[in-house]
Amino acid sequence: MTINKFQGKTEEEALEKAKNEMGQGLVIMNVKVVKPKGFFGFLKTPYYEVTAAMEDKEQAVTTPAASGGHRSIDLAADEPIDLPKPGAAQPQAVRHVVPPTEPISEAARAVGDILNAHAEQQKQQAESAKPSALKDTDMIEERLENLQQFLEKKLTDDTVSKESKKTPDAVALEDGENEESVRIFRMLYQTLLDNEVDEVYINQLLEDVMKVARKGSSMDFILSHVYQKMILKFGNPHVITAGEKGPQIAFFIGPTGVGKTTTIAKIASKFKVEQGKKVAFLTADTYRISATEQLRTYANILDAPLSVIYAPEELNAAVSKMADYDLIFVDTAGFSHKNEAQREDTKKLLQMIDAEYQTIVYLVLSATTKYRDLKEICDIYRSISDYSLIFTKLDETSAYGNLLNIKLYADADISYMTNGQNVPDDIAVFQSQEIVKKLLGGD
Repeated sequence: MTINKFQGKTEEEALEKAKNEMGQGLVIMNVKVVKPKGFFGFLKTPYYEVTAAMEDKEQAVTTPAASGGHRSIDLAADEPIDLPKPGAAQPQAVRHVVPPTEPISEAARAVGDILNAHAEQQKQQAESAKPSALKDTDMIEERLENLQQFLEKKLTDDTVSKESKKTPDAVALEDGENEESVRIFRMLYQTLLDNEVDEVYINQLLEDVMKVARKGSSMDFILSHVYQKMILKFGNPHVITAGEKGPQIAFFIGPTGVGKTTTIAKIASKFKVEQGKKVAFLTADTYRISATEQLRTYANILDAPLSVIYAPEELNAAVSKMADYDLIFVDTAGFSHKNEAQREDTKKLLQMIDAEYQTIVYLVLSATTKYRDLKEICDIYRSISDYSLIFTKLDETSAYGNLLNIKLYADADISYMTNGQNVPDDIAVFQSQEIVKKLLGGD
């Protein structure tokens, strides 16, 4: 893993330096404003510092256990490990809501006023919670510090049994590896397992870290590498952007009951009210009358057009009527992944769109669905189209392991996550740092 820091007068300049040196495959770990120190520091202009990382190319490694040169230690803990108490929540930056530039109805204007008032209140609360002398903090260092304190407490209070259950994927440790390192890895293993991360991915992750760890490696060193490796595995989200030449068309596919229609309304509201973009809706979900009416209600509030598509052949004609819009959101029928007829209908709809249009497809999944079912769903929808992922209902689960499991299994970007029914508040661009902290036992 390669981690570098880049500085610039603006955030964009620092990001550009990072991309030029490390390439497009980099992952942004942190962005902060640095205030010059020293006696004359107040006379100097603050600058931006971007921390970026990139996964090194994997090299073939012979498993030590297979050669007989090392003993094998299973990382499954013998005693239950409690998750840590919630730490101090960090105030999140709140973007100022810009009223839409297009004329909208009084109902939509009322929505904008409410959102503006809510955002301003959050901004004032966040500002009052920050120290006056220092408004920017290094989030990564603080999260690692909280997690390190948790592990130190567990190492002090708990005694880990020397006997351990054997698993097929036990990670090999060198002879003479110190007991503290073994205990740290065992606790990380159990914590990830409690969060329902697949054992295969846990062993891969910890084995990668063990390749760079040495005898006597500190807890901070081990935890930092696990944290950074997990963020790199999540990668960067693939979010919607307005079309450059014509509208950007976003298709939302997925099983029934995962919240596709509500998710569409949340994202569309963000673009309409906060950025003043022209949005439009299409729905091909003619199986449920309630779905069409629900989307129509949101369309009326946002003063946006809605068209119903009864057959795939009607898609391009409907899109051409909305050619002067920035974004077109297409709701599709939810169906069981075992229903082949509806699966073929959705596939035909996606294939029908003209190549001249810019398109993106999102597979919407519920975080409460069983891992086994999620894998089957991903396989079925992969036969329909390539996709990015949106996870809903994060507020209805306490285990987030499936987000990492499916990211690695499907090899698809996670773009958005939702944590409630409120429109448009309960949605955010996927935050890998937040999820990794939860997976490692933080809050």
